[in-house]
Amino acid sequence: MVRAMSDEYVDPSGNTEAFRSFAQGAEAEAAPSRLPLIIGIAVLAAILIVLAAFLALG
Repeated sequence: MVRAMSDEYVDPSGNTEAFRSFAQGAEAEAAPSRLPLIIGIAVLAAILIVLAAFLALG
């Protein structure tokens, strides 16, 4: 007897917990870190505040 597919494959959508684990694992690998973006926005905000203070006092 020849089997076309392995019986060991388990579809992650068949079990809610397994599917959630599978979906969260895929998102965690694909999501880049937002720390550089947050630091960049904070630096830009600081520069704008210093520039506004300089123009207001000058």
